[in-house]
Amino acid sequence: MSYRHIPAMPKEVAYYLNCRPGKIFVDGTIGGCGHAGKICEKILPDGLLIGIDQDIDAITNADRVLGAYAPNIRLFHGNFIHLPDFLSQLKIAAVDGILLDLGISLHQIKNSGRGFSFREDEPLDMRMDAQSGETAENLINNLSRENLRRLFKDYGEERWAKQIAYKIVETRKRKMIRTSTQLAQIIIDAIPRHALSKQKIHPATRVFMALRIAVNQELEMLKTFMDRAADFLNPGGRLCVLSFHSLEDRIVKQKFKALEKGCSCPPQLPICVCGQNPQISILTKRVVRPSTEEIIANPMARSTRLRAAEKLQQTDDRENRSRKLETLNQQLSEP
Repeated sequence: MSYRHIPAMPKEVAYYLNCRPGKIFVDGTIGGCGHAGKICEKILPDGLLIGIDQDIDAITNADRVLGAYAPNIRLFHGNFIHLPDFLSQLKIAAVDGILLDLGISLHQIKNSGRGFSFREDEPLDMRMDAQSGETAENLINNLSRENLRRLFKDYGEERWAKQIAYKIVETRKRKMIRTSTQLAQIIIDAIPRHALSKQKIHPATRVFMALRIAVNQELEMLKTFMDRAADFLNPGGRLCVLSFHSLEDRIVKQKFKALEKGCSCPPQLPICVCGQNPQISILTKRVVRPSTEEIIANPMARSTRLRAAEKLQQTDDRENRSRKLETLNQQLSEP
């Protein structure tokens, strides 16, 4: 089975990653290999691409599609938060660029058979890694009404979260909710008729997204990775993140700002005492969005948000900070 997916913003990703011959890059969500193939072309003849994906279908596809670049590729089945382990296996301390494409692939929607789409009649699984974690069916049939409401509200920003949670709980009293189309119909039935006519997207879109995020712990994984992302980069190395909804983008934006600022001391302190230096320079001062032409050609790219940053050359300013503290203490002790 072919792995169908069209990469979002390929030109922009290539620009911000700044791929060059002989360098080492990581595609943390290799998916359909659209971005990975372009990276391979630019790092030849002796560069290395480390491809990671928690969907085994993506790894199998990458092994086939990128066969021509086999000497320059190492593939790992797992989540990108395990990058330190994968680098350790390869005896690599840091890399020159990392790409995270946080969206769901067309293959997963159309051909995975795991219930990602409300348009397909499939088991409610929604796990990216089909061998681990809790399924969407388990969550739908076991979470309390309040926890369902909070999940749909917090992760899906669903206006009718309360009504949908109530309808799910009432339905499962009579029978288990097991398929994607069954759940989609429950959602439709829960939303007031006057609101349905005004929906610009399918009524089940936000609930399905919220479930997928919860099942795969997507926000928690992203936060964990972003906390250490700069540690995996060589000086001058770049991190490029494609996100597809506001919750992901907010995590990336806030972490970039914190890493660029460095110091976390309270504003009232006259000098920095925390010792945290700026680690990155943000390359995208404003979020980058796809062009109108790309959205027409690839509607799935319409919600894409791109942010990128470059790791700074680290300097140890402990001696400078010590001198500043000594000077400040002298000034304070003077009459």
